[in-house]
Amino acid sequence: MLIRGTSPAARERTMYEFLEETAGDVMTRPCRQVSPETTVGDLHRLFAMDDVESYPVVRNGEVIGIVSKFDSLRPFALGTDQILPHYDEIMGTMVEEIMSRDVISANSGTRLTRVLQTMVQHRIKSVPVLDCENKLIGIVGRGDIFRALRKCTLPASVPTLGPDAAACQRTG
Repeated sequence: MLIRGTSPAARERTMYEFLEETAGDVMTRPCRQVSPETTVGDLHRLFAMDDVESYPVVRNGEVIGIVSKFDSLRPFALGTDQILPHYDEIMGTMVEEIMSRDVISANSGTRLTRVLQTMVQHRIKSVPVLDCENKLIGIVGRGDIFRALRKCTLPASVPTLGPDAAACQRTG
């Protein structure tokens, strides 16, 4: 997208600023986390309160998994050969039973472009950020990357567009 009123050199400079961003620059912190003993019912309540797609699962300070909104729906996906469990039984399912154990993480110095590449490659929506002792210090989600890209590529003189602006942008 070309931004009127900006020179090619200015647009190039701002893109270089994005290339210099790191996970530590944009991560959300503190990062809410859940324990493996959290129930699906409690997890659904957390998802309803927070605008996040996943939570790191932490036991004794160590990230042991990640649980997403999609993971939280798994107990409700019943095969044709299954007996319908009681709703309370499903809502009592523990996060440890549904979480993804293969956690893809970054450290605070990881370039944001690498985090984005990893998210696209693995089709994930967020990446936990760990310190040198593998302790959770934050999380980078798609929204964090959008904000960084916007900050680095839109000049300060460009007005913020409303939610309906995308429908009005293309005229030819």
